[in-house]
Amino acid sequence: MTLQMTLGDTPVAVAWEDNDATAALIELCREQPLTIRMSMYGGFEQVGSIGAYLPQDDVQTTTEAGDIVLYSGDQMVVFYGSNSWSYTRLGHITDKTPEELTRLLSNGDVTAVLSV
Repeated sequence: MTLQMTLGDTPVAVAWEDNDATAALIELCREQPLTIRMSMYGGFEQVGSIGAYLPQDDVQTTTEAGDIVLYSGDQMVVFYGSNSWSYTRLGHITDKTPEELTRLLSNGDVTAVLSV
């Protein structure tokens, strides 16, 4: 099954990680799309509650624009900038430049919708 992601009204292509956290995320979306209300944080990311805890395999990571990670087991983070922290990688947006991601994500809160 392929997991699809939309940020606001914009569909994005994502290369999803092959790990337990992403598999659990797919299971959450199997019955119906998952809507995550995200908020800007730190001037380089959008963060939102998934509404469930996913398996964590955190490693120290320096993120880049387009990275999608799991934070604290129940928060999804989408980056349009960079940060160093311990995260579980979920995926990476592949069809947007850093500039496009900044325009998409840095102008207020965003709703992410995940579906299979």
